[in-house]
Amino acid sequence: MSTSDNDELFSSRIEDLTSLCYTRQKPVFSQFLSEAKQALAQKVLQSIYFDNYIFFGGSENCERKMLGVFYNEPEQSAFPISAIEFKYRVCDKLTHRDFLGTLMSLGIERDTVGDILVENGRTVVFVKSELKDYIESQIFKIGGAGVKIVPPNLANLPQGRGTEEMSLTVSSLRFDNIVAAVSGLSRDKTAKLILSGETTLNFVVTQNVSCQVKEGDTFTIRGKGKFKLDKVLGETKKGRHKILVIHFR
Repeated sequence: MSTSDNDELFSSRIEDLTSLCYTRQKPVFSQFLSEAKQALAQKVLQSIYFDNYIFFGGSENCERKMLGVFYNEPEQSAFPISAIEFKYRVCDKLTHRDFLGTLMSLGIERDTVGDILVENGRTVVFVKSELKDYIESQIFKIGGAGVKIVPPNLANLPQGRGTEEMSLTVSSLRFDNIVAAVSGLSRDKTAKLILSGETTLNFVVTQNVSCQVKEGDTFTIRGKGKFKLDKVLGETKKGRHKILVIHFR
C-alpha cells in the first residue's frame, strides 16, 4: 500500500523531533499518539537508526502515549503528563464519551488528552501537564452530573474498558481464520471485510487475508473492537489450533 500524505507529514514530524533533541541536547516530546501512530513512529525511528526513545502515557498500560526522544538516558518521569481524578456518584453512570466531550467543549485538542479510564463513580484522565490547572479550574460537571477533583491514585487505576478472554479453535493461524472466529462472520464476509481495509494487524491496515498471526499480535476489526492473540494453546485431535484471544471491550 502507498503511504498517505498524512503519514508522510507525520513521519517528517517524528524526524524533526530527533533533530530538535540533538540541537537542544534535551528531551523532546510528541503529543499523545494512538497505537497506530506509535507503530508508525517506531518504524520511522528504526529507519533513521534512532533508538534513544520511549513511549509513555502516564502509566504502563496506557493505550494512548507520548513519544519521548532523549539526548541522555530516557526517563518516564520527564514526560509532561499529569493525571486528573474525578469522583462522582456511582448512579450517574458517566462514560468515556461524556468526559471527552466535556474536554473538547473547552477547546482542548484530542491529541493533548491521553487515556480516559472510567469506572463507577471514578475516572482518571491523563493530559498534557500544561493543561492540568486549566481543566481543574473549568470542570465542575460532566454530562450534567456534579464531579469533584481529588488527588489521583495512580497505584489503583480504573480498569477502563476491561477485557474478556475468548477460547476458540481455528483451522490455521491465517488472519482471515482468526478474524472470522472472533467476529462470528462467514469466511466470505470476513474476506470482504479485510480486503476493504476494515481491519488492522499490529495497528497497520492489513488487506492480506492469508498472513499469519503470531502470539502477542494485536488486531482490530471495525465495528467489533480490538483483540490480541494471547496464546496458542495447542492442537485438537483433528489438527485444529486452540487459541486464547483477549477482547478489549
